[in-house]
Amino acid sequence: MSADIIVPALGESITEATVARWLKAVGEPVAVDDPLVELETDKVTLEVNAVAAGTLSEIIAAEGANVEIGAKLGMIAAGAAGAVSKPAAAAPEQKVESTVVPMSPAPSALTPAQGSASAADSLSPAVQRLVAENQVNPSSVAGTGKDGRILKGDVLDFLSGAQQPAQTAAALQSAMVDPNMPPREERVKMPRLRQRIAERLKDAQNTAAILTTFNEIDMSAAMALRTKYKEAFEKKHGVRLGFMSLFIAAVIAALKEVPAVNAEIDGDHIIYKNHYDIGVAVGTEQGLVVPVIRDADKMNLAGIESAIGAMANKARSGKLSMADLTGGTFTISNGGVYGSLMSTPILNPPQSGILGMHKIEKRPVVVDGEIKIRPMMYVALSYDHRIIDGSESVTFLVRVKEALEDPQRLLLSV
Repeated sequence: MSADIIVPALGESITEATVARWLKAVGEPVAVDDPLVELETDKVTLEVNAVAAGTLSEIIAAEGANVEIGAKLGMIAAGAAGAVSKPAAAAPEQKVESTVVPMSPAPSALTPAQGSASAADSLSPAVQRLVAENQVNPSSVAGTGKDGRILKGDVLDFLSGAQQPAQTAAALQSAMVDPNMPPREERVKMPRLRQRIAERLKDAQNTAAILTTFNEIDMSAAMALRTKYKEAFEKKHGVRLGFMSLFIAAVIAALKEVPAVNAEIDGDHIIYKNHYDIGVAVGTEQGLVVPVIRDADKMNLAGIESAIGAMANKARSGKLSMADLTGGTFTISNGGVYGSLMSTPILNPPQSGILGMHKIEKRPVVVDGEIKIRPMMYVALSYDHRIIDGSESVTFLVRVKEALEDPQRLLLSV
């Protein structure tokens, strides 16, 4: 008996996926639960596993094809030597289409008949008679007159062999392109995840009244804390102490003081949330994803660091589930890991706030009336001004600043 490979349920509100990559080829043996094919949705990339052992006998949905829930992707034949049919033809150039652009403008290549007709239109009567009598294709003659016009002498030189046949436009274009150079342009189909990211970010700009406020944090105390305890912390908990867990703890303390930043708009209602599910933006090859650390307020720093590491690994290996990406109440994005000094992050709907972390850079600052060099970080809070007032946004960011500049405040809840 054979078993069908079916598109599984993809998650809430998702009805369609794209076949990203087949992990097995037609004719290969498969075992139960072997990953067969990767499907890309607008939120995650997921694997479809084999429901039976046997041989992959047929691929029905080729890479790049769009498929709906319940659609048949392929078939598994029973036994290691099941009947094998040809794989589906690859989707027509949906992945990459290369377009070679000439280095400078060149006329389109002409067929001999086209060349004769168009060139003959600009010839003088004497030259027309000469080429007709000798059955010469004008496009083969290099003109030396004004604007490349063919003169009588050009035809005579051609007939005598003194002139080589003119290069065609196609030959000229080919000669101008270095075969060792990559194409100047590539057309790449936008992945479904990237399409969804674009839609959501544009929707956020169109819907919310986004405003950004800035502050800067002296990271001296946080860096000293990390340096002092990092070895003992890692030895006891098995994870490294990073700045993200400190920021999450500081953000939660600020959210409790300014609950509007942890709220969202639902029609003509505001939903205030008393749980703190913090999204942490992670860059992957497919694009930016925001896995959620749930009930982060109930975790210590070690628990937060462990959760961050687990989510980051799942994101980069394409193992995130829908549950990992939904339900966040606030987001933190760390552009500093890429060297960003300052940015204005965009909201992650339906959330009303997002904190942007940035690069730590030593700068001269005034401390107790003296100029000192300190490791400083700009932070940015983008917020929905429809429900968050300017005073609330500034208060939130100041509380985050105070907690990071004096981490003991987090222990004392002050």
